[in-house]
Amino acid sequence: MSDVKKAVLAYSGGLDTSVILKWLQDTYQCEVVTFTADLGQGEELEPARQKALKFGITPENIFIDDLREEFVRDFVFPMFRCNTVYEGEYLLGTSIARPLIAKRQIEIARATGADAVSHGATGKGNDQVRFELGYYALMPGVKVIAPWREWDLLSREKLLAYAEKHGIPIEMKHKQGGSPYSMDANLLHISFEGRHLENPAAEAEESMWRWTVSPEAAPDAAEYVDLEFERGDLVSINGTRMKAHELLGKLNELGGKHGIGRLDLVENRYVGMKSRGCYETPGGTILLRAHRAIESITLDREVAHLKDDLMPRYASMIYNGYWWSPERQALQALIDQTQQAVNGWVRLKLYKGNVIVTGRDSKTDSLFDPTIATFEDDQGAYNQKDAHGFIRLNALRMRIAANAKTKRG
Repeated sequence: MSDVKKAVLAYSGGLDTSVILKWLQDTYQCEVVTFTADLGQGEELEPARQKALKFGITPENIFIDDLREEFVRDFVFPMFRCNTVYEGEYLLGTSIARPLIAKRQIEIARATGADAVSHGATGKGNDQVRFELGYYALMPGVKVIAPWREWDLLSREKLLAYAEKHGIPIEMKHKQGGSPYSMDANLLHISFEGRHLENPAAEAEESMWRWTVSPEAAPDAAEYVDLEFERGDLVSINGTRMKAHELLGKLNELGGKHGIGRLDLVENRYVGMKSRGCYETPGGTILLRAHRAIESITLDREVAHLKDDLMPRYASMIYNGYWWSPERQALQALIDQTQQAVNGWVRLKLYKGNVIVTGRDSKTDSLFDPTIATFEDDQGAYNQKDAHGFIRLNALRMRIAANAKTKRG
């Protein structure tokens, strides 16, 4: 008999988590609370409720929460203030969603008196780390149940057999061979892994992509869009102010239309293996380009360079599951302080997979001084003779070294 009395399961209603629900009931003989997060994945979530009811989950133990605004406002936007990119390409669409799911799962555990939490991440992936680091950071004594590290249902065939044995509904697509990819979606991105993509030499099939047209099929006419920022966060598109999740949704629509945001990547997983995945991040790709553009005229040079130095470290923290760590929170405080003057607008041209900056300005915080930067007569605003001493002083150590090398022959 298990000592677990009640467990909160991160539950999508799909094959894996439906099997986990039944397995928890049988193996741990505990009460199960299901939690389904709406992060803007674009799927109907009500079927998850019906499936949970079918397995005897009481209505008060079924949570389906709309977290879209919190996700973008409190997780995506803070990450983009740092212009965060992992390994030079990946915009961390899956990684940034996990700390919010973990946070809400722990909140539900406390509210329902649960003593355990469970997830459907495999023992090969990064998500097990991200979820569990979040759990322990927010509820240190919680019991974590990771079925993929405990059971022997380690193949799709075994999962299907278990489902059929226990009367778990199986969608026709699973019976007929299943979807060719493992997918994860939220408002920031959609990812594709597995099957055809496990050969890194094979080009992704065009039919795989869900949110974006191919650049070849994008409109022949460019589209201009104006983005406005306040303290580093996007607040309006083409003059229309919206909630954070609505802004990102609109950028996804614009980017998808113009074939923006596709990525084919082999990344280094936390557990040590290399993994190939394809990603669509149309809105995030636009947002990153625009944010860097407004920072280019509002950030001090050394502050901007410091942010660029720190960004890879910050990206690794998020990728590796350390969102709730003291070092990430300390670094976030520094980043947020740099964003106080990042106010203004950016104009972009969207065209066949490209995001092209065509203008930017800040009425209150621009550090661009045209009277100094001009190639025309600057009326004495900048004394070019000052550069002579500056250059000679900076060259002094190299001149000394060169003289010493000459003496050595």
